[in-house]
Parts: sequence; structure tokens; C-alpha cells
Amino acid sequence: MSRPPFEVADIISIAGSRFRERYAAFLTWPQVKVLEAIARCRTAALGGHRDLCSRCGHEAISYNSCRNRHCPKCQSNARDKWLQRRQQELLPVGYYHLVFSVPHALVPLMWQNKRRLFSLLFEVSAATLLQVAIDPKHLGAETGFFSILHTWGQKLERHPHIHCVVPGGGLSPDHAHWIPARSSFFLPVKVLSRVFRGKFVAGLRHAFRNHQLMFYGACSSLKNESQFIEFLRTLSRQDWVVYAKPPFGGAEHVLHYLARYTHRVAISNHRLVSVGNNAVSFRWKDYANGSQQRTLTISPEEFLRRFLQHVLPKGFPRIRYFEWLANRRRRDLLPLCRNLLHQQPPTTGTSCATERIAVRQCPQCNGPMYTIERFTAAEICFVGKVYSFDSS
Repeated sequence: MSRPPFEVADIISIAGSRFRERYAAFLTWPQVKVLEAIARCRTAALGGHRDLCSRCGHEAISYNSCRNRHCPKCQSNARDKWLQRRQQELLPVGYYHLVFSVPHALVPLMWQNKRRLFSLLFEVSAATLLQVAIDPKHLGAETGFFSILHTWGQKLERHPHIHCVVPGGGLSPDHAHWIPARSSFFLPVKVLSRVFRGKFVAGLRHAFRNHQLMFYGACSSLKNESQFIEFLRTLSRQDWVVYAKPPFGGAEHVLHYLARYTHRVAISNHRLVSVGNNAVSFRWKDYANGSQQRTLTISPEEFLRRFLQHVLPKGFPRIRYFEWLANRRRRDLLPLCRNLLHQQPPTTGTSCATERIAVRQCPQCNGPMYTIERFTAAEICFVGKVYSFDSS
């Protein structure tokens, strides 16, 4: 993919100081770190490295990445390494993609309690899938899957939702055989929606009773127990959305499909149309009108405000694994699934922990390039006189 003409880093360079002055009282330390990391990413301030193509011998000198998980330029390598590990876990079955969303009325409270309620979103969506899947009226099997948290919509508004990628089937309760899913759908979404709503509302009630929630600003009235109970009643009357996408192909298609959802940030640099001192324009998909491409123009400060509201709490994992894909069970149950599906175990070559990962593709021959030398920021002052650095 070609280098985009504009980057989030350009917006920070133009309006970062104005933004920090305006919102200084509201910025968290993780948000400040994200601003600083993106501004320094692939600049001399972080040092550099020399890469060599193992196929054609082409060499290139590049600045280092910041590796911040919210940086639009730093996700491709992390995604490739993650996908490589997942390749060892794929089964020879079709896969399903389900999305769990919460009502808009709940969003302000979630942003005031990100760590607690984002965790609840993971826990409840997973428990819903496991409960409905094990029911003999539906699948009657133990399934294993992973979930990915996204918190944004196309216009950078707050839209928390969970993507779940699930193999088409699961282990029988006695672990004696594999039970395949129906070809047309995995589980009934209406049942999933009702169970999801009930579990989430119960989780909110439990968190309130155990004083695990904070309320301020527009949510201050919910400190009152009667007001909170009425709020829960309102949520219980609404339809909660669980969307099941059509089943996609087997293992050979899964990795390409997953690359569209894993290690995403709120917006990619390629969606930026123009960046100026007073306005930023970016493309967005209008899903309510046939996924038409539209352009939104806002001020740089508003863009940064929207972008930074999607910074996750420090150390909060945005990809989690459940049932027989969970770390404590994967070692024993994943080989059992392979055996029941008559799948050969993955080849054991170099372990993922020590495997040499290509840093990027060669611009000359598309071969893998590997780092052979590193430079500190101080050394670049000299090396830069000898080599031409590539900031792409």
C-alpha cells in the first residue's frame, strides 16, 4: 500500500499545542503519551535501523517506530506477528464473525468506567456465546473463540462493540467428538441478544451494589439507587444488537479476513483527505445508506479530541481468548479438536518466540527485509550524513 499523503502526526504537529492548552484539565496521562508517541514516531528522536532484503540484497535506512498500540503507523508488524501465531491454531472448518453492541444510552457511563465496563463487555459477550452454544437446542457444544474490542464508529464517535471470531462447531460435552455448526448460521441472534442484554444488566447491577462504578457530569444522577434502577429498566426494554455476519471460508481465508479487524486504531492515515491549520477532512462509510463513502470536515482540535477518547486504559488487553482457546486450556483441548477433525498438527519449526520476523517488504522485489544494524538518536546525527534515511 502506498504511503498516505497525510498522517495523524501531521495534525498533532499543527494543532497539538493548541489542543493540549484547551483540554489540559481533561487529558489523562495515557492520552498525553499517545500524542507524544505519534508525534515522535519514525523520526530521528527514536533512533533508526538498517534493513537488508534477504532476497535481492537491497538495503534501506529507516527511523524507528514508536510501537504505541494507538499509533496508526505501528500496527502492521504487531498484526503480522499475531496472525502468524493464530495460524497455528486454525481448524479445518468454516468460521463465523459475530458483533456485540450496547445501546447508545449506556455509552456515557462506559466512558466514565472504561476499565470496569469494557471488561464487562468482554465477559458478558463471551458468557453469552458459551451459554447459547452449549444449549442442546442450538449447537450443544463447547466452543472456543477470541474477541476483539473496538470502541469507535466511522466518524470517530464512541461506539463500543466486540468482534468475536468463532469456528463453526465445538467439542461435545464429553469431549468425545466434534459437533459441526449448521452451514447457514452459527447461533440464533435473537436468543444471543436477549441473553447478552440480561447478563450485562445483571453485571451493571452487581457493579453498582459493590461500589465499582463512578458517576459524574451527565451521569451524576445515577448515583441515586432509584435512578440507577430506573436506568437499568430502560436498558432492559431496549433491543440489544448482536449481528452475525455470513460464514466465511475455512482456514485458508481466515487470516486475510482477520487482518481487517485486529490491531486497528480509531482511524487509519489512509482515510485522511486533507489536513490544514483550521480543518481536517476524512472519509467515512455511511452504513445507514448502503455504505456510501462520505467526507467529514472538523477542526484539528475536534479531530484530536475524538481520536484520543479511544485510548484504552494502561495495560488493558483488547484481544482476549475464551474456552478451549484460553491460555489455560489451549494446550490440552486444541490438539484434541485437531484429532477429532483429523487435522495434522502444525509443523514445529522455529518457535514463535524466537522466530525472526521480517520488519517490512522490500520495495524492489517484495522480499522480506530484516534489521541488521541499529542506530541511536545521537548516532543518527553522524549516520544521517552518510546514509539517506527513509521515514516511511
